[in-house]
Amino acid sequence: MHWKKKGLIFKAGGEYGWINSHAQIPKVLVKKDCLRVYFAPRPVSQRSCIAMMDLDIDNPSKIIHIYEKPVLEHGEEGQFDEHGVMPNWVDEIDGKVYMTYVGWSRRDSIPYSNWVGIACSEDGGLSFKKMFRGPILDRTPYETLSGTGLMYIKENNTYYAFYANGTKWYKRDDKWDSAYEIVSAKSDDLIHLYDRNGTPILPTRIENEANTVPTIIKIDNKFHMWFCYRGVEDYHDGEQSYSIGYAWSDDLEHWNRDDSKAGIEKSDDGFDSKMMAYPCVVKAKDKYFMFYNGNGFGQSGFGYAELAL
Repeated sequence: MHWKKKGLIFKAGGEYGWINSHAQIPKVLVKKDCLRVYFAPRPVSQRSCIAMMDLDIDNPSKIIHIYEKPVLEHGEEGQFDEHGVMPNWVDEIDGKVYMTYVGWSRRDSIPYSNWVGIACSEDGGLSFKKMFRGPILDRTPYETLSGTGLMYIKENNTYYAFYANGTKWYKRDDKWDSAYEIVSAKSDDLIHLYDRNGTPILPTRIENEANTVPTIIKIDNKFHMWFCYRGVEDYHDGEQSYSIGYAWSDDLEHWNRDDSKAGIEKSDDGFDSKMMAYPCVVKAKDKYFMFYNGNGFGQSGFGYAELAL
């Protein structure tokens, strides 16, 4: 498989006075007449919310509308999402749209803590209400540091969950950085996860590698996963910055990683020349699209590519 890049779609530029920087972690809901994209801008430094725009389903580079208000705000003081929320996954099920979102809060000993909540929309994804004040993905005896990137894929009446489990914090140049690896679980209702044991499903390729934000789609009876991964050395814009990785599975249980088959790499120049992160793959009509962030963890915006089968 090969992805043909189509270019940058959007970069935050102060729209409505609050979409001031970043357009992080684009997640796409395929509607009949458009592609509805949820992403995380930052109204002010170190605080994020969730914004929404509609794209032309036949030409995703064309923005139809950017909505004026956030669809999801950060939580109250003391909550797991008090300093920001970012979309993780979105899908329409039985007439309702569900969104998992990562909430983050600042810490004293380390920079922040991340866990995942869930929200529901009853108007086609135009507005969301948090289903709970607390997270549905929280620490366990085996997963203790963080949980992010939670997404689901349904197979045989079971929701298979995939997310990044924090494995360690390490200090480098007087700054704290984290490592995390993709793990799996199951759910019957999107809320209660079971079979959580913190065991990584992918081998790592870099020392202290961080891999996260899996996106999975089924093509020809095979499950294809794209994700992003980085190292710890100069990972903001150097050789170990986020790249897109790839794995495949026949049963959603056993995964085979082969990044050489990801079908997409950083560009020689432009918005995705130093980093490619947070992929989201969807099927719209008879085409497959990958939406992703470029340089600066979404500061340079998000673009897309089309799969050439």
